[in-house]
Amino acid sequence: MVHSYSQAQRGACSDSGPTLFSWTRSVVEDSPGRSPSLAVIDLERYFRSQKSQSQKKYREAVLGEGQKEGARKRKKRKEEGEQLPEISRVDVEEALVDLQLHTDVQVSFLATWKDFSEYIAMSTKAVAEAPFKRERDQTSFSFYLESEWSGGHKVERSGKGLVQVWKRQIQQLNRVSPDMASAILAAYPSPQLLAKAYRKCSSDREKQNLLSEILIRRGEGVTSTSRRVGPELSKRVCLLMTSLDPDLSLESTG
Repeated sequence: MVHSYSQAQRGACSDSGPTLFSWTRSVVEDSPGRSPSLAVIDLERYFRSQKSQSQKKYREAVLGEGQKEGARKRKKRKEEGEQLPEISRVDVEEALVDLQLHTDVQVSFLATWKDFSEYIAMSTKAVAEAPFKRERDQTSFSFYLESEWSGGHKVERSGKGLVQVWKRQIQQLNRVSPDMASAILAAYPSPQLLAKAYRKCSSDREKQNLLSEILIRRGEGVTSTSRRVGPELSKRVCLLMTSLDPDLSLESTG
């Protein structure tokens, strides 16, 4: 199929069969809604064989007439068997580039049949798990936790680990870095302490600005920088801790 593609690109007539692109397109048309994956096994073996044949031809040309008879016999035996067209690495690369530009097809190169069996097992597992993953992703939450957060944080009976849980809760807010969360954590090591501080405030404005002057430090030594939490984040944390509206969007309150 790569040979047919190369011949077609050069404008030569070829009766060797469909090109890689036309064959793949027919497969896609026969299976609408699906994206086929092509596996090429031991392509290097073909190129090694091709190189070996070229070296044999060169040796026969150097050795001269004395080897012609044996060469004729070997050539006759070869012609009686299946003849493989000669293609180069460039031909293969050009055919694959054309294929992937015009079709949604993945091509994998595998060295051995064992690799092919592992590839089949991996693909089968991925297809089997796809419905479960789609169902898992259909969550009613509007935020996304990174994989290292998805398992939560272990809390021991002594209470060790609660500080990290509190820090992660603050970091769930959008645009809150670990440095910001650590600065708030240093001032209020638990949500209970922060809730008490809010209850002591005399107005909603005071509550919303309670955290705005907390200093955030980044780095150490001469390269260290500092900034303040600011009113926007302070207001969002305040609403997180005090609002009774379950449908309130913290992003629309900045």
